Amino acid sequence: MNISIIGGTGFVGQAVVDRLLADGHHLRLLVRPGSGAKAPEHPQCTRIEGRLEDPDSLRSCIAGSDAVIYLVGLLRENAAAGITFELLQFQGVERSIAAAKAAGVARFLLMSANGIDAGETPYQRTKLQAEAALKDSGLEWSIFRPSVIFGEPNGRMEFCSQLKAELIDGPVPAPLFYQGLLPLKAGQFKLGPVWVEDVAAAFATALTGADTIGQTYALCGPSEVSWKEILTTIAAASGKKKTMLPAPVMLIAPIAAVMERFQWFPVTRDQLKMLVVGNCCTEDGFSRLGIRPAPFNTAALKYLG
Repeated sequence: MNISIIGGTGFVGQAVVDRLLADGHHLRLLVRPGSGAKAPEHPQCTRIEGRLEDPDSLRSCIAGSDAVIYLVGLLRENAAAGITFELLQFQGVERSIAAAKAAGVARFLLMSANGIDAGETPYQRTKLQAEAALKDSGLEWSIFRPSVIFGEPNGRMEFCSQLKAELIDGPVPAPLFYQGLLPLKAGQFKLGPVWVEDVAAAFATALTGADTIGQTYALCGPSEVSWKEILTTIAAASGKKKTMLPAPVMLIAPIAAVMERFQWFPVTRDQLKMLVVGNCCTEDGFSRLGIRPAPFNTAALKYLG
């Protein structure tokens, strides 16, 4: 199958690309100018240099394909650099849909995110807008909603290695965030960490199954893991012990409101808001795809050591 991939050089993108190449597909990757080294040198992988906001670049990438996979996503904005949720998580999807329809490509797979239904933040709203645009497009769509994703970063930004660098390696105690006045449940909100290779397997499986058309898949690991357990596991995989202290969101959020404009500050208000409500799946998308997801444990995080 000939597949166009938008966002194939990021953390999830490189895993999806590797899996699809291993499955024998022919890929066309849209690569930003100067980022060609992030795309693999492979006889079945063609790099199309261009930008997401350029219609000619999208047309060139998507022409002659059987399917489009859109993987672009942001953890935080950098408006000064033109990197915004609106541009990359919504408008980019709209432009890619239009290019696919113009090229006669019917199949479109989109990576969204779990826990966005509240629509309270720009991150969540643009993800929901992208899903709605795809569902209304008339294309043969499939949508994937992973929770937080972990795995070998290969030089990209990744959930656990970022937490290690920002919260575990430093001398300051790691924060056990909590809402309200009393720290009775500090760090007890839960996430569903999912291995990046399992996310890639979900995309690869959906490409070959007609029953996946018009379906949305929530993708979480096999266990719900508390924030405290996540930090403890990351520390253990790094060969460290880490002191942790309760951290009230009501005091940290105002600080984040002032400091989040600086990219070096580790968390934004919206990230904190989305984090402390938890991120677990209410349905098992992996079982519907016939995939048994890997657990989140120290063995799975050996790359941190």
